[in-house]
Amino acid sequence: MRSYIVLAAVFAFTAMPGGMAAKADEPSVLDVSVVANADGTYGFSATVAHRDEGWKHYANKWDIVTPDNKVIGERLLFHPHVDEQPFVRSLGRVAVPIGVTEVTVRAYCNITGAGSRTFTVKLPPRK
Repeated sequence: MRSYIVLAAVFAFTAMPGGMAAKADEPSVLDVSVVANADGTYGFSATVAHRDEGWKHYANKWDIVTPDNKVIGERLLFHPHVDEQPFVRSLGRVAVPIGVTEVTVRAYCNITGAGSRTFTVKLPPRK
């Protein structure tokens, strides 16, 4: 009984305007993993979810930004992922400025633009 009450409260909160959930038609970044490469660059893998509907409406890219909002990497998504949700795509050899210790990954849709659910990750030490 208690679990139903808790679930009802969570759903009610996230359904409210300004709640924590992203809008249904927005792309969301669910997870990011990052590895330090021997050449001083980083490799990123992002898990993205979006209700792709086909070529007319789909998640079309994700990017990596520094805390001062500078884009340092972009992964274009060349086709819809209607039957593959969520999906993971990678981007390698991203040059991160010295002194940056964390970055944020944002996903985009070809209709709505940037999604509100981003993912910030701390970078591992450089190799």
